[in-house]
Amino acid sequence: MEYWDIYDADKQLTGRIMKREDWNMKPGEYHLTVLGVIRRPNQTFLITQRVLTKSWAPGWWEVSGGGVQAGETSQEAVRRELLEETGIDVKGAEGGLLFTYRRDNPQEKDNYFVDVYRFDLDVREEDVKIQEEEACGFAFATEEEIRKLGEQGIFLHYESIKKVFG
Repeated sequence: MEYWDIYDADKQLTGRIMKREDWNMKPGEYHLTVLGVIRRPNQTFLITQRVLTKSWAPGWWEVSGGGVQAGETSQEAVRRELLEETGIDVKGAEGGLLFTYRRDNPQEKDNYFVDVYRFDLDVREEDVKIQEEEACGFAFATEEEIRKLGEQGIFLHYESIKKVFG
């Protein structure tokens, strides 16, 4: 069973934890997730396509990420998620945390912060080893190609993270 730390509205740890995806958060309680963007020197970005068996947004495009586990830092989590989902280790890569955004979803009782990272790394196609439970494919896409996927409504979190591609 995976556990997540609970944060307050100022993104400070409360000392409490929750079970992963146990959506029963009170107003003012948040969990933390991360997104990791890998940018190559030619200004293309590594994106993955969600497997078609996902219950939410199957087949959509996204950047790697996930929940920050209890006791884990945001930076540890983004490194772990990128390694698990793409096989790419960003340790030592240029870049880091660019910004954080917050979502309040009182109806779903799922409030969260998202730390968005970007790393500059010269990654080759053969370096990418996607996690088959998570993704059915990947691409190195330009900012324009990602924008078009966002306009089609098939790129997760596009409106919230589009500035990371600029």
